[in-house]
Amino acid sequence: MNAVEIRDLVKQYEADAPRAVDGIDLDIADGELFGLLGPNGAGKTTTVGVATTRVRATRGTVRVAGADATHDPVGVKRVIGVVTQFNTLDRACTVRENLIYHCRYFGIGAASARARADELLTTFVLADRRDANVSELSGGMVQRLQIARAIAHRPHVLFLDEPTAGLDPQSRLALWSVLSDLRTREGITILLTTHHMEEADAMCDRLAIMDAGKILVSGTPDELKRSVGVDTIVELSVDTMNEDLRTALAALPGVSSVEITDHGARVFASSTDGLMARVVETATGNGLRDVSLTAPTLETVFITLTGRGLRE
Repeated sequence: MNAVEIRDLVKQYEADAPRAVDGIDLDIADGELFGLLGPNGAGKTTTVGVATTRVRATRGTVRVAGADATHDPVGVKRVIGVVTQFNTLDRACTVRENLIYHCRYFGIGAASARARADELLTTFVLADRRDANVSELSGGMVQRLQIARAIAHRPHVLFLDEPTAGLDPQSRLALWSVLSDLRTREGITILLTTHHMEEADAMCDRLAIMDAGKILVSGTPDELKRSVGVDTIVELSVDTMNEDLRTALAALPGVSSVEITDHGARVFASSTDGLMARVVETATGNGLRDVSLTAPTLETVFITLTGRGLRE
């Protein structure tokens, strides 16, 4: 069974404006952690908005745990948890009260709500802040509390829209760990939107890369990286990047293609045998400042599909 099914989804906010979402199809399996990866403005948040009933589709259907997001929004809200990019905690309540009242809103009895709140405080390492006001929490604590609140009523699907935006690296890693544990403990389906490649690569069973309202490709992170058809990438930083250097690099044995970047060039190669030495020799006359060798990444996939970097 698919936890989320999207068919021919279109969202156009103004008649003469580009489509925010342009006819996408998507299936997310029950129990899967699925990522929507793409730059800001790709259509990720709008897609989540339709699936969580906050945005009305122009065309198409979205079903979440069998409920239609357009025709049965109440049914959808019963089976989902949502964490947006913004802090939506009740600032008039303590950390524990935010959890208890959320449970009560979903019809959970008072005693059960208190027990569930205490369970989540322990799970999300917030027990020592149970009586604190939410304004006293760090950014990482706020995100952990928002996720705890979103799953307090045991939803079938959890939607996380850029959950680590604005967090420092340590808080981001801590949140990844919490989410991994959450899947094991709660057996929940998670749809995650992000523009962080490392996040999508580390967290997701499968993902789709979005740009300009369309899904460009989908699959497991490893499948997508293999689809590029290269084994390695060489990043060059040079004082002078010109067409002559690009042509010379492209002619080297094993080189599949060369992309000009802001600081030099990105060389895609199917073989690493002697590659680094040949690249250095070719680029030395152009004021070579730095060179690095990396494996294909999800950004490589995005560059191959669009001709530009993920964060541009």
